[in-house]
Amino acid sequence: MKILITGGAGFIGSALIRQLRAQSKAEVVNVDALTYAGNLDSLPGLQKDPGYHFELVNIADRTALEQVFREHRPDAVMHLAAESHVDRSILGPNAFVQTNVVGTQTLLEVTRAYWAELSHAGEPGHSPRERFRFHHISTDEVFGDLPANAPAFTESTPYAPSSPYAATKAASDHLVRAWHRTYGLPVVITNCSNNYGPYQFPEKLIPLMILNAVAGKPLPVYGDGGQIRDWLHVDDHATALWTVLQHGEIGATYNIGGDAERTNWQVVEGICEVLSERRPTGPRGGGAYADLITSVTDRPGHDRRYAIDSTRIRTALGWRPAHSFDTGLRETVQWYLDHPEWVERVQSGAYREWMQQNYASR
Repeated sequence: MKILITGGAGFIGSALIRQLRAQSKAEVVNVDALTYAGNLDSLPGLQKDPGYHFELVNIADRTALEQVFREHRPDAVMHLAAESHVDRSILGPNAFVQTNVVGTQTLLEVTRAYWAELSHAGEPGHSPRERFRFHHISTDEVFGDLPANAPAFTESTPYAPSSPYAATKAASDHLVRAWHRTYGLPVVITNCSNNYGPYQFPEKLIPLMILNAVAGKPLPVYGDGGQIRDWLHVDDHATALWTVLQHGEIGATYNIGGDAERTNWQVVEGICEVLSERRPTGPRGGGAYADLITSVTDRPGHDRRYAIDSTRIRTALGWRPAHSFDTGLRETVQWYLDHPEWVERVQSGAYREWMQQNYASR
C-alpha cells in the first residue's frame, strides 16, 4: 500500500511513519507544512528511504494537494495534520479554524474527487476504489469535561468541546462524517487520549516538565494540578491507527486510550521521581526536582477530566496498548536525557517567545 499521511512531521504522524517504514508495512507520502511543531529531525534516516516521500504542502492549498494526489496515487489517506495545542488556541484561534476546519474540508474535497476516479476493476471488494480509505485522527477533547465519577467516553458520547482547539477538531470530525453520509467517501475516525513519548514538541506537559526540571526551571502546573487525563504511548497509538486503517468498519469511530488516568500533579511528580533516579545530582542549580513544582493560574475553560473507554477497538479489532504508563514514562524521560541535540534544535527562538507569552503573566 501507499499511504498519504498529513502532518507526518508532527509528534504522532512521525511516530506512525517511523513504525510503518521500520516494519515495511507501507510506502509513505508525508504531506506537511512544517509549521513550528513540524520537524523532519523526528524522521531520522528516512530521507534516503525509497519508500518514503516528503511533500512540503499546506492542506488548505487545494492546487498543491491535487498535484500530490496525481503524482503519488495513494491507496489511503491518514489525516493527522492539525493545530493541536489548547493554550495556543486560546491565544490565537484563527490558525486552528484555518487548519483544522478549512484544511480538513479542502483535503476531503480533493480526496473525494480522487476517489471518484479510482478504478472499479478487480475482484469484488478489492478494486482500488473499494479498498480506498480516509482515516481521520482526532482527540478525546471533543467530548468536553467529564465528571470525576462518570463513566469514560465512548464512541457515542455527545460532543461538548470547551476550547477553540477542541471545537475545531469537533468540526473536522463532523465534516468527515458528513462526507461519508452525503458522498459515500469510505472513512474511519479515531479519537485518542493524551499521547506521550519521544520526539514530542516541548510545549506539551511531559517534555516541558522534563526539560525544565533538568535545567532547574520552574515546573508550571495549572491550578491545583488535579486535572485528570488518560495517557497513551505514541507507539501504541500508531499501532492502533494502522489496525483501524486495515480492519476498521467503514463509517465507524474507534476510541483509543491507554487505561492510565493520572492527575497532572501525579504526572509531574512521577517525572521528578524518575529524574531523581536517573540524574541523582539534581537539577541545574541544585536542590530537589520536586521543589521546582509551581502552581500557576489555570487556563480559561480548563476541563477537569478526560477518560477513554476503548472497549470497541479491543473487542472488534484485538488491539491492546503494549506500554504501561510507568514504564513508558521512564522510557520517555530517558529518551529526552539521551537526545539533547534534538531538543536544542526544536527549542528555537520562536519556541522561547511562545513560552514567555503563555507563562510569564501566570
